[in-house]
Amino acid sequence: MSGWYEAAFRRVLYPAYESGLMRRRTLTWLAEYERTQWLSPQQIAELQWTRLKLLLEHCYRDVPFYQRQWRELGITPDDIRCLEDYARLPLLTKADIRRHADELKATSCRDQMLYKSTSGSTGEPLQFGFTRESNERRQAVMWRGYGWANALPGRRSLMLWGTGIGSTSAGRRWKDRLYHAAFGRRIVNIFHMTEANIGEYADLVDSYRPEILLGYFGPLLRLAQWLLATGRRVHRPQAFIVCGEAMHEFQRRIIEEAFGCPAFNTYGCREFMLIAAECEQRKGMHVNADHLLVERLPPSGPHQHAHTGEAVVTDLFNYGMPFIRYATGDLITSSSEACVCGRGLPLISRVEGRMLDAIRTTDGRILPGMFFPFLLKEVPGVNQYQVVQRQLDRLDLSLVRGAAFTDDSLAMIRREIHKVLGDNIEVHCHFVDDIPPTRSGKTRLTISELPP
Repeated sequence: MSGWYEAAFRRVLYPAYESGLMRRRTLTWLAEYERTQWLSPQQIAELQWTRLKLLLEHCYRDVPFYQRQWRELGITPDDIRCLEDYARLPLLTKADIRRHADELKATSCRDQMLYKSTSGSTGEPLQFGFTRESNERRQAVMWRGYGWANALPGRRSLMLWGTGIGSTSAGRRWKDRLYHAAFGRRIVNIFHMTEANIGEYADLVDSYRPEILLGYFGPLLRLAQWLLATGRRVHRPQAFIVCGEAMHEFQRRIIEEAFGCPAFNTYGCREFMLIAAECEQRKGMHVNADHLLVERLPPSGPHQHAHTGEAVVTDLFNYGMPFIRYATGDLITSSSEACVCGRGLPLISRVEGRMLDAIRTTDGRILPGMFFPFLLKEVPGVNQYQVVQRQLDRLDLSLVRGAAFTDDSLAMIRREIHKVLGDNIEVHCHFVDDIPPTRSGKTRLTISELPP
């Protein structure tokens, strides 16, 4: 896409669409976040505390779950005078959200919320609500974080992503194509990548010539390894943005050698969108502390790293269905260093515990484990699940069914798995009452017991 269109999109078309036609304040919030990122660490901490106190007072007035919980604990927002006090509040778990979803909705916002479902990367999809302002601010924070990698709105981008499960109408597909084309981006289904067609993805990079390449890390790493093994060179993007899984330093070197451009880590989840991202220095990920409160629980085991613990997140602007101290299940390692970029946002050095085992087949397909949460969040009546591969031609899928699960649900699962893995793999579904967690307390979604 030419430079004139990119400039026109960012300065005219996008503001006209976002602020004028859609009447959203995304660009207002983006301007705010572009300013607050340069505050000093102390100023950001003070801003974060002010926003947290306002949220707590709202929860105490308007959210039945916290009214009841805090009344039983004998506390009010006035008793929370510092972050140490805040850290004594109970954690919010996925089980709490499922059990008390209605109570977690603010009384004044019940008829004004939007809803999404998580992919359920630990085996249990989750539906949650959020306000329009929260959604606009999340979009703004995303654009700011991607902007650190020079991925600005309207910049020509190729997204190797997962596309919709099941069938969509021709009208919807056409509308989606127009929408993404306006942003200068093209989305390609990475779940269809196989050993046989991997070269077609390299051809696509050459033909589309993106300035930004981003997507699920596992398949993109496999593409990079294939490029190096075959000596193939492709169009060089300006930046490579990693999503969905953590990229380690040795993997970064593979990516950068294969694509000839800097690679950037991001960390996020569907509940909050972008939590942290690398700036141009790529010495750790800046936490969006002017938008979220991210805590690191102290390590629990004797062999745990002193600066590593579970990420606990609070969205400071979701007044519709507030998640106060939400336990993500992700392990993060904090950093005490200050980035030379000058931003006052704190750093985390790495995220662990988010890698999902890939599934392989006899005809050379390699399917990222991220496919299964992407699929199963769409299947009615799936409460919990786990995929295990012990041989190339067989998958064992354990399912905990809910009341909405039917024969059609099972048929959909089989159809979509065979669509991406072919008919040469057997899919054995087992209905169970529970799927026990690992020693770490997490339920692994995909497990490959095949040799490397």
